[in-house]
Amino acid sequence: MYKFDEIVDRSNTSSIKWDPEILLENFGVEDCLPLWVADMDFEVAPAIKEALVKVAEHGVYGYSGTTKHMDAFMNWVERRFDWAIQSEWLLNTPGVVTAFNVAIQTYTRPGDQVIIQRPVYYPFTDAIVNNGRRVSSNSLILNNEGRYEIDFEDFEKRAKDPNTTMFLLCSPHNPVSRLWTKEELSKMMQICKDNNVLVVSDEIHADFVMPGYTHYPAATLGKTYLDNVITLMAPSKTFNLAGMQLSYVVISDEVKRQQFARTLEQSSIGIVNRFVFESAIAAYNDSEDWLEAVLEYIHANYNYVRDYFKKELPKITIHELEATYLVWMDFRSLDLTLEELSEVIFKDAKVGLDGGDWFGPEGEGFMRMNLACPREIIEKACEAIVTGVKKVK
Repeated sequence: MYKFDEIVDRSNTSSIKWDPEILLENFGVEDCLPLWVADMDFEVAPAIKEALVKVAEHGVYGYSGTTKHMDAFMNWVERRFDWAIQSEWLLNTPGVVTAFNVAIQTYTRPGDQVIIQRPVYYPFTDAIVNNGRRVSSNSLILNNEGRYEIDFEDFEKRAKDPNTTMFLLCSPHNPVSRLWTKEELSKMMQICKDNNVLVVSDEIHADFVMPGYTHYPAATLGKTYLDNVITLMAPSKTFNLAGMQLSYVVISDEVKRQQFARTLEQSSIGIVNRFVFESAIAAYNDSEDWLEAVLEYIHANYNYVRDYFKKELPKITIHELEATYLVWMDFRSLDLTLEELSEVIFKDAKVGLDGGDWFGPEGEGFMRMNLACPREIIEKACEAIVTGVKKVK
């Protein structure tokens, strides 16, 4: 029904992911296969495209405002996660990155410590440092079975530090693709509650859950945690709408919500774009079947990558894809330096992956591959990587 195998030409569309100048800056070559930036190379769901065309054809693009997209989001969250959000809990920002920067500015002071769990989405570190706060990394532990775990002893130690005021949670986790269990989340929430550490939970990948796994919004784990969690969600990853610049900020505590809203007002941050509203409404109300089809396609892409490397180059470990459409690849057994690995993947193989070190020093020797693209591109990238590695090993 959906043409996910069809290659959509994104050249000359101002795409950050595909722009030759940006590729040259990041990878040293202009013509690499870009499997880095976390957006999809698929057309959006038909309902979204139809809605946007209708707005464009109207021809008048004045100031706009509505609450219909809020209703659509609340209905979606209740269907998908059995979470009944009250309308007054909701605020909007132009994106999740904007939201956690605003949260840091609102609820912490210069010099405060913010806990993150590296290797983790690099804007987490940037947001902390750029706002004059200090990174406190409860670095994830890679166990003997090749699965990342939380070091709870270290987490509690960091939470008890009087300088720690916030925990920036990545759930599901990007880039290691861990879907935290209810038990893991509850333990972290309790530690934060006990130590007066505010939890800001980035759940932008919440809808990208692979078969056999379940996502639990951190705020739903018990009433005792609800007012200590600020949840960030968006249609951007779910429906390939990153360029529409919309996220939802869920804050049940009235005082915290007013504080967050005040920071938005001080920066004059608002959503006034009708294209944004209509795309979100069409996504949440009329595109669920498209998402289910995308999930199936991406899971098949993951199986292909896992099986291909197991056969052709078993030294490269492909981590289990529990959630997101981003697979974490372990190249450490190749015994290459960071510079050598980058040379092989970026310049020899000409494949643009996110370097693991971008996510913190804990990611050195790893790389992240975006699976949200036609199978043909995945196949070419895998073949190129294997060929490039075999030439040097």
